Amino acid sequence: MDTALTRLVGVRHPVVQTGMGWVAGPRLVSATANAGALGILASATMTPGRLRDAVREVRSRTDAPFGVNLRADAGDAGERVRIIVEEGVRVASFALAPSRELIAELKEAGVVVIPSVGARRHAEKVAAWGADAVIVQGGEGGGHTGEVATSVLLPQVVDAVDLPVVAAGGFHDGRGLVAALAYGAAGVAMGTRFLLTSDSTVPDAVKAAYLAATVKDVTVTTAVDGLPHRMLRTPFVGSLETAGRTTALLRAVRGAAGLRKLSGLTWSRMIRDGLAMKHGKELTWSQVLLAANTPMLLRSSMVDGRTDLGVMASGQVAGVIDDLPSCAELVERIMAEAERTLKGLERLRAAR
Repeated sequence: MDTALTRLVGVRHPVVQTGMGWVAGPRLVSATANAGALGILASATMTPGRLRDAVREVRSRTDAPFGVNLRADAGDAGERVRIIVEEGVRVASFALAPSRELIAELKEAGVVVIPSVGARRHAEKVAAWGADAVIVQGGEGGGHTGEVATSVLLPQVVDAVDLPVVAAGGFHDGRGLVAALAYGAAGVAMGTRFLLTSDSTVPDAVKAAYLAATVKDVTVTTAVDGLPHRMLRTPFVGSLETAGRTTALLRAVRGAAGLRKLSGLTWSRMIRDGLAMKHGKELTWSQVLLAANTPMLLRSSMVDGRTDLGVMASGQVAGVIDDLPSCAELVERIMAEAERTLKGLERLRAAR
């Protein structure tokens, strides 16, 4: 399927696997790329050295284009951008709007810049700064999310910017791809659907928890870091919501100490990164530390399999997913269903 997205990044299918921390590693990204979609490597949970190694590992597994996701507000964002440029990565995606200077540096090196946004004004801003495309996530999406549904937000952004727009939040099949194209999008981005594949390295017990979830089991909470965060509702999430400030602070300090050992970050860097995530919100010190510590809460589930001690970011689509195909099977199925859907619509038009 030929769209503005496939032409821009050089993939066969207008499908993007998002950069999920601890999930979107070399195995998942390369499997996605080999399936003809755009795989995005998550770098926020990696040291710069590990990021370079991961990029090279993906390159050893596939000749297809892939991308790297960055935290634009991270203190070492510039260093990570240099790694992307030096290693010849095709796409840089951002969880938050990158600065005008970072966009210019990447574009000068020939890297395609695709920020993720959750509001029309953010799309307009990065478009004015030179972004090549945008991923627009509606409220159905997992992780940090907004309140506006994809079906409302997507057409707003499509109408506002003259860029390829990739729709995210609520997509998992070919029918959704066709719906996004009908709104004017150039493709869809999916996180939870790629997490729930056989190529994902997420522990089996965690995948089973996702597969057992209903739509009502996916909630939005501010208890993790003070910002709206969509995830599976678990007893641990409930404990975060009811914990007092002292308990929350002690838990955050312990978790942040673990992150410091894994990442090599200093305490001052972690606090700066936590403060950068405030976005004008009034957060307690425990929430600031939890913001910096969120990667460790995700790691507990996504790497260690401890659903009792970690959080499981999730889109609402977890409630309608019931299988674990390979990335190749998933992408083939999506495209085949999209083709059937388009043919069905054409028959409707011809019958009038």
